[in-house]
Amino acid sequence: MSKLLQYFQEKVVFLPVALPTDHEFDFEEEFEEYLWDTPFEGKINVLHFKIKNPKGVIAYFHGNADNLLRWGKIANEYTKFGYDVLVMDYRGYGKSAGPRNEDFLFSDAQYFYDFAKKEYGEKRTIVYGRSLGGSFAIKIAAENKPKAVILEATFYNLQDIVNRWLPKKVTDKVSPTMTYHFLSNEYISNVEVPLYHFHGTKDFVVPLRSGKKLFELFEKKQPKVEKKFIEISGATHNDLIKFEEFVTEIKKILSTP
Repeated sequence: MSKLLQYFQEKVVFLPVALPTDHEFDFEEEFEEYLWDTPFEGKINVLHFKIKNPKGVIAYFHGNADNLLRWGKIANEYTKFGYDVLVMDYRGYGKSAGPRNEDFLFSDAQYFYDFAKKEYGEKRTIVYGRSLGGSFAIKIAAENKPKAVILEATFYNLQDIVNRWLPKKVTDKVSPTMTYHFLSNEYISNVEVPLYHFHGTKDFVVPLRSGKKLFELFEKKQPKVEKKFIEISGATHNDLIKFEEFVTEIKKILSTP
C-alpha cells in the first residue's frame, strides 16, 4: 500500500513531458541552450534568453507540467521589461534527467541560481516561481540574497494541497508515506528580500487561501521586509498573465532600479 501511495504521489506532483536529447528549440527571442551535469547524477537543460543591455536576470522556476517547449515561451513576457531570462527543466522534464527526490531538486535549483549569480550578481538577479516552482524560488531566496522574489500561485506546503484534494481519512494514510513535502511555510521565514505574490481568485489547482496563508506567515515573520500580495479577481491557475492588473504590477516591480 505504501509503495502504491508513493507512486501515486510522484505521478500527481510531477507531470513531465520528455524530449529527445537532439530536439532543437525555436523561439522568437535570442537564446543559448545549456545541458549541465549537476550533483547527484543530474543532467539539467536550461534556456538563457538574452537582450541588449539587460537590467539583470530573472531565474524562472516553472510549474509542474510539460517542459521548456512550453515554458520557454514565457520569456517574451519578461524580456520586454528589460531582463534576461533563465529557465530550467527539472529532472525528468524535457531533456533533463537523473534520479529525483526533493533534496536533488533543491540542489539543482541552487546550481541554477549559482550560474545566475556568477553571470549577473545577486543584486541583479530576481527569482521567480510559478506554482510548484514557487517552492524552489522560496528555498533559494531563503538561502541566498537575490534582488527580489516573485511568486505566482504558490502553495503553503504540499500537505496543504493534499488536504485540499483528498478526504481526511485518505490523507491520514498518505501523509506518513509522503516523500515530497515542499515546506515553503518553513523556508519563507528566512527570506529577507522583497517578496511579491500573485494569485487568482478562481484558482482551483492551488487555492487562493493556500497562497494567502503562506503570505500572511511571511508578513508575521518578516514585518520589515517589503512585500505585497496581489489578488487578481477572476484569474485561474493558468491565465494570470492575461489580466491587466497582473501586467501593471509586474511592470512596477521590474521597473524598480
